[in-house]
Amino acid sequence: MLPFETGSRIRLNPDASIGCVEAVENLAIARVLAEIGDLLEIKAENPFKIRAYRNASETIAHETRRIAELTPAERLELPGIGKDIAGKIGELVDTGEMAYHKDLLQQFPPTVLDLLHLQGVGPKTVALLYREMDIRTLQDLEDAAKAGRLRAIKGMGAKKEVLILKALEEQRRFTGRRLMPEAYETAAAVVAELREHAPGADISMVGSLRRGCDTCGDLDILAAGAPASVMDAFTRYKLVDRVLAHGDTKSSVRLWGGFQADLRLVPRESLGAALQYFTGSKTHNIALRDRAMQRGLKLNEYGLYRADTDEKVAGENEEGIYDALDLAYVPPELREHRGEIAAADARALPRLVQLADLQGDLHAHTTATDGRADIESMARAAQAAGLRYLAITDHSKSLAMANGLDEARALEHARAVREVGARMEDFNLLAGIECDIRPDGAMDLADDCLAQLDLVVASLHSGFNQEPAQLTDRLLRALECPWVDVLGHPTGRIILRREPLQADWPRVFATAAAAGVCLEINSQVDRLDLDDLRARQARDAGAKIVISSDAHSAGAVAVLRWGVVVARRAWLTPADVLNTRDVESFHAGLRRHRRAA
Repeated sequence: MLPFETGSRIRLNPDASIGCVEAVENLAIARVLAEIGDLLEIKAENPFKIRAYRNASETIAHETRRIAELTPAERLELPGIGKDIAGKIGELVDTGEMAYHKDLLQQFPPTVLDLLHLQGVGPKTVALLYREMDIRTLQDLEDAAKAGRLRAIKGMGAKKEVLILKALEEQRRFTGRRLMPEAYETAAAVVAELREHAPGADISMVGSLRRGCDTCGDLDILAAGAPASVMDAFTRYKLVDRVLAHGDTKSSVRLWGGFQADLRLVPRESLGAALQYFTGSKTHNIALRDRAMQRGLKLNEYGLYRADTDEKVAGENEEGIYDALDLAYVPPELREHRGEIAAADARALPRLVQLADLQGDLHAHTTATDGRADIESMARAAQAAGLRYLAITDHSKSLAMANGLDEARALEHARAVREVGARMEDFNLLAGIECDIRPDGAMDLADDCLAQLDLVVASLHSGFNQEPAQLTDRLLRALECPWVDVLGHPTGRIILRREPLQADWPRVFATAAAAGVCLEINSQVDRLDLDDLRARQARDAGAKIVISSDAHSAGAVAVLRWGVVVARRAWLTPADVLNTRDVESFHAGLRRHRRAA
């Protein structure tokens, strides 16, 4: 079952909620604070002040409680939130805007912030471009780069121009797309409002969101058995910015934040057919319609009918549609025309992994580096979420900005983790590390240190501009280290910001499988790395997968649900995912224990 269909929710709403006081959510507040940090850096303000706003942004982004509902005293208790910033947050919550933020924005053309959204273009570069060449817009930047003018600025060169042009191209491709969880939270709020208006109707998210795609454009919502007045409720929803169309069976609106939402209304007896039709994908639906035609049937959003008599064969539920076409039911996440029709025909679809199958989380951070909670708080949160073990994997020394651990601190931290673990009942804590892979492929910490830990996650955090062959060699060298158990967020992608690294992934996956190294599906909402296609490719190469949260706060273990969606889209079963095992079986499956055996 998709997380979208469980009723459980996380707080992640669009930034353009700013300006509508009712809708100021955590991510909106976090983005305003982050923008202030960026604007201060463009102004070359005090670095400590810049860092204070960025730390506050991180705290808000990872906070599971709704900041708008906290008292001023409770906001002051949050890590990194002092009296001044807490007051500004209160102002934003109460009025929908922050005077300090507005004042900073007025000091620069508003389009300057668009430059900050480009991969590889940080506040210092933006400040340089603005001061030296009066570059104010993306178009200004593109024109200057194509004309070769950027290299005239000290510190810029031809290579930087090429990277900027590539970033501009990527930005154009990403326009209009949003992260899946952000789209889900926006759509869930609309659905909840419509269910209040029509409690007897069946109202659901459909489209790419129901299939679990990692980004979404428009929000598609289906109402079956609702009164016609549901269209009025939809177009009058409090966050509607503009009504694009208002009809009897379909309406479209533009919401604050830029999302377009479409509502379709069908009779209750057509619920199954409409769910199937509007969920898609287009190629999956074409294959189903072709199959129906081969059997003398026709399929549309209202039902499955005999072609010669228009007699209705199925349509009230999705299972009936697939059954009438001599197919096993295909879960929404698999409907991408990647072999699911043939597998359903052969009754060979896998039993997909579910969130409840996970027994442990193998990637979490604490206040020892860049986390927002201590060891015990992280452990208690994982236990409360129903897990039976958690690996604490703080950063290694190369990640200086995260206060990464050297060998001595790593081993001391491991002792602290084990001390906390010894006090816990019915729960296991693993003392691990997220160890940087250096540019030459060497590990960031010495082997004799890594050997004393319970788990090593090896990750890339720098050197992303290396050529594919160099990146491949770097990863292969890391896999040679006998103490590496997991390759973390392997492709390094940041969804809508940074493309996956170009390496010889079949070779990397085959090498990992042979060495017994697991590949991670990192559940952070802007990573989801490995993606579904590469996760399936890694599994097919014989590698085990782990699904980890990369949590930096106590409540962030909840993001595991998004990693599970990726795993389901990758056709993974519980047997394919190592952390579905109990802790003893998990230990036995790790590379270090396989070596000892």
